[in-house]
Amino acid sequence: MNRLCEMLETELGYGFVAGNRVQVLCNGDEIFPAMLDAINDAQSSIDMVTFVYWTGDIAVRFADALCSAARRGVKTRLLLDAVGSMRISQSLVDSMVSSGVVVAWFRPKAQWKVWKWDNRTHRKLLLCDRQVAFTGGVGIAKQWEGDARNPSEWRDTHFRITGPVVLNMHSGFLTNWNETETSDSTSFVQARRQAPTGNASIQIVRSPSSVHWSDIATVFRALLREASESIWITTAYFVPDEVLTGLLLSAVERGVDVRIMVPGEHTDEAFCQLSGEDQFRQLLDAGIAIHVFEPTMLHAKILTVDHRIAVVGSANMNHRSMSKDEEFCLVIEDGDTLEELERQFEADLKRCRELDLSTWRKRGLWQRAGEWVARLFREEL
Repeated sequence: MNRLCEMLETELGYGFVAGNRVQVLCNGDEIFPAMLDAINDAQSSIDMVTFVYWTGDIAVRFADALCSAARRGVKTRLLLDAVGSMRISQSLVDSMVSSGVVVAWFRPKAQWKVWKWDNRTHRKLLLCDRQVAFTGGVGIAKQWEGDARNPSEWRDTHFRITGPVVLNMHSGFLTNWNETETSDSTSFVQARRQAPTGNASIQIVRSPSSVHWSDIATVFRALLREASESIWITTAYFVPDEVLTGLLLSAVERGVDVRIMVPGEHTDEAFCQLSGEDQFRQLLDAGIAIHVFEPTMLHAKILTVDHRIAVVGSANMNHRSMSKDEEFCLVIEDGDTLEELERQFEADLKRCRELDLSTWRKRGLWQRAGEWVARLFREEL
């Protein structure tokens, strides 16, 4: 185990699980078939939580697969965030419920606890038979279909996991599910931890919604503080707080190769993007490379540090992920996984435009005004 893993075990108070296999899945053409195959092969249980379940052919295909599983006797549970999945077709929900899928909503806005309305579950987890698990950035919607070839096909990365850590990953679903008031007679079933399937050591980071702090914030800060060679960030929403910005600046001062990849003109959250761009000048001035992805919306969430460790999952490098929403991430130590993630990062760089400091200094008045306004709402983004 390398020093970064030992440091994170100390910071968080829980350890890495060895003996896992990680499969990196790039874009909908790879992600969705793997997830649907796992659902179709399930024999005893399917547990799924997602922030986004919208519309499109893929939304229907997932509903059909879950219905089929429930009808063949697989205990099937689906947890949808009440805000993130508002666009789902009611007919799909009705079809799943009538087929035996237990569907629940996370923190419906109608409840009287209004202080929870702003704290969502942003987790994306699918677990089948407690033998195979998926997590990452993808939502169930037409935007994720395809291979990021044009603006209608989003760029994202998801992960298929097998091995002993899958048992730990189940807690990411259960801690959200147990908060609901859904009538569910499912009792605890003793699950046997899998035998090793690979060489990856994995630490789960189950970050609950909280005020101003979370475990994922701890992970981000600790890794940026301790990095000695490289920090490569891919994030859909880059709105770092003052501490993270300071850590990035300190890292580049001590010779760390810091690269940040963010969406370009194709973004689904332009106001959030403006808030992050407010900090670009000081990052560029320090020598940090910022790359904007041009073909389509970039939705992946990946941090690699020192070519040795990766943080993947649902969390972005913004205030909402670090202090408001329920997130689920994996910290992975595995040479093959790091090699593949960095290969994909470098391939994506070829589809990016690197920001130039001199050009950025000359950006227009409307851009600057937008950044100033967005700055006022930074802690909400």
